[in-house]
Amino acid sequence: MEAALKAIAVPRRRRILTLVRDGELSAGEIAAHFDVTRPAISQHLGVLKEAGLVSERREGTRRLYRARPEGLVELRSFLEGFWDERLDALRRAAERKERQDRGRTG
Repeated sequence: MEAALKAIAVPRRRRILTLVRDGELSAGEIAAHFDVTRPAISQHLGVLKEAGLVSERREGTRRLYRARPEGLVELRSFLEGFWDERLDALRRAAERKERQDRGRTG
């Protein structure tokens, strides 16, 4: 989870993940979306790959990248835990308010 957090902490890497979310793109196609060098994009792709967030497939001399949503499963589970706790707290507060309102009218 820490590797995924560090990888997505950089806005450019989040943009790369968005680009390859729905299909494969070559490193060159990804680099065309940015005003940085291809080696810089390759470094970002390496970090994303190391974190398990993208997969790489070779096709001849091209390297094709695709997002690996399963690489975010642990992080998603962790974050959903916070969301679930907040929803439970909101539900309890609403139920408390409802009981108070019924006590005033009953």
